Amino acid sequence: MKILIVAVTYYPNINGASYFTQRLANYLHQRGHSILVVAPSRTMANENYDLQGIKVFGIRSFPTGKNHFRIAQSVFIKKAIKKKIVEFSPDVIHLQSHFIFSKAVVEIAAELKIPLIGTNHFMPENLTHYLPLPIKAKKYVTRRMWQDFLKIFEKVDIVTSPTATGAKLLTDIGLTRTIIPVSNGVDLKIYNPQNSGEYLKVKYDLPKKPTLLYLGRLDLEKRIEVLLEAFALARKKIDAHFVVAGSGVEEDNLKAKAAWLNIEKAVTFTGFVAEADMPNLYRAADCFAIAGIAELQSLVTMEAMASGLPVIAVNAMALPHLVKPGENGFLFEINDIDSLAGHMAMILSDDGLRKRMSQASLEIIKKHDIEKIIDKYESLYNEVINC
Repeated sequence: MKILIVAVTYYPNINGASYFTQRLANYLHQRGHSILVVAPSRTMANENYDLQGIKVFGIRSFPTGKNHFRIAQSVFIKKAIKKKIVEFSPDVIHLQSHFIFSKAVVEIAAELKIPLIGTNHFMPENLTHYLPLPIKAKKYVTRRMWQDFLKIFEKVDIVTSPTATGAKLLTDIGLTRTIIPVSNGVDLKIYNPQNSGEYLKVKYDLPKKPTLLYLGRLDLEKRIEVLLEAFALARKKIDAHFVVAGSGVEEDNLKAKAAWLNIEKAVTFTGFVAEADMPNLYRAADCFAIAGIAELQSLVTMEAMASGLPVIAVNAMALPHLVKPGENGFLFEINDIDSLAGHMAMILSDDGLRKRMSQASLEIIKKHDIEKIIDKYESLYNEVINC
């Protein structure tokens, strides 16, 4: 079938929504579907290009200076988008966001009678962290953001969210459309225990010690400073190492935090990690930790589990769907540094516990196999096409 995917963030943006959209397009393409992605351009002009065999129509955009993120122009672009949609003549449109040019796409879809599926990756907390506003003002902005979301997604035939928690969130804010939980999925052929991180241990000069890993954006809402504080306490019980992998606006602040905690020699900041290295980096560690409280699912947590790692995660949003306390890791309450430190020390000091939790992670992650997820989306596409 011919599938148009509309994304407000795409390559080379570094975030979960971008990675999900790229993978969705690639796996659908591999199955023989004809794919066109509409996304912000890589330049300040509209452009047509191929990316790994996927046709992309880039809408002129402007750089923000953060994580390669670009914002596409939202005015005077409906005519260009409609022309491209008419040329491609999709059987279905899969919307990945309600921002910017999504409104124009929804209007065009209604005019041309093209069925729509929408997947929500949006959490206001991922944006409001950066607004220098008092709490009441941030709450007002959050309400307005959800109102804008509803204006777009109420016009979509079927809505998906990565977890049941995410689906309930949308119901709670007033969305009346059919909402179906569909995992973001993980490729178990790429992320698995057979990978080897030995060359990365050499590259980053990692010591031969039990190793904790965080991999992802180093941005405020990820709350990595909480992990650093807990790790400083955990090191009083076990001589371990912490790898903080990724890049982001908080990198310098986090390095300063590690120095202030007097653990800078026990923490390695890798900077940006190439996608080709990511499957192997998980295998250079013994445990994965995540503290972000606005996770609709968490691709990196699923990748860590698929690589056979125990996970320590904050008990917030959708992370409890992945981490089963005492089975494949532990949950800690928001800001409970002592509990988090205790979990770190326990897992990193107990080989037998790590092995048992590793096997549990591998078992739990099976239902998130990307092949099953693509099957589900193919089924949903056919459902809305045949309505």
